[in-house]
Amino acid sequence: MNFWLIQSLNSLALGGVLFTLAAGFSLIFGLMRVANLSHGAYFMLGAYVGLSVLDQGWGFGWAMIAAGVTVAVFGAVVERLVLRRLAGNSLAQVLATLGIAFIIADGSLWVWGGDPRSVSAPEFLSGGMELFGATFPKYRLAVVVISMLVAIGLWLLLDKTRLGVMIRASVDDMQMARAIGIPASRLFTIVFCLGAALAGIGGVIAAPILSVYPGLDADMLPLALVVVILGGLGSLAGAFIGSFLIGFIYTFGQVLVPDLAYIILFLPMVIILAARPRGLFGRISA
Repeated sequence: MNFWLIQSLNSLALGGVLFTLAAGFSLIFGLMRVANLSHGAYFMLGAYVGLSVLDQGWGFGWAMIAAGVTVAVFGAVVERLVLRRLAGNSLAQVLATLGIAFIIADGSLWVWGGDPRSVSAPEFLSGGMELFGATFPKYRLAVVVISMLVAIGLWLLLDKTRLGVMIRASVDDMQMARAIGIPASRLFTIVFCLGAALAGIGGVIAAPILSVYPGLDADMLPLALVVVILGGLGSLAGAFIGSFLIGFIYTFGQVLVPDLAYIILFLPMVIILAARPRGLFGRISA
């Protein structure tokens, strides 16, 4: 019984981490129609930036802020100077983001070295707590709560603000959104920065669970892609549900049948794509 409970809680923690990564990816993909293959690298860069801030003696909250701001600024530069110049050329944009991912990976290796680095959870979240007769780390429970707070914050942004209305309108019908005066150029930059910031913050949140190491981007990007494909482009609900679904599939797949873990992970994606090409909550693209 304890085995199933602990693995279920581990799945929830992984799902929470995946949501902070996949939510921004889904917004960027849904709005800009760009498969940003550097998104996993933003996640890793945020983790390394947070690690450096923690090494300087600053708190975990400051590490999250520094990672979010740094990666958001980097994302703004990429969107303005690279992706905007390649507008209308989807293949070139995908290749450019892939190149940026390699640049970030090699730059991180050069700056921070190739050794895996462990990160301690905040002191007030260290240790464990009893749940149904099993001891579970407090930090992993906090990650689940943080992911829910992020989901609520994004829902309020997208549903209750003028910016959110413009984003949703542009995801549903970009041509009509432009026709009624929505500033698509500025909106692209804002959404790209938001998605990048979420990835950077997610890297810091994940660091005490996954540690920080070269190749973290390559490990996390496929999971984010599966979440976005399952959930549907531009769908916050799809990203949320898909993240926890993949968290359970991946965690139990790795534990129960490690040799078939990727088959178990990608097979549902193939089946859902065959039955519902737009994903579980995907909207019809304009």
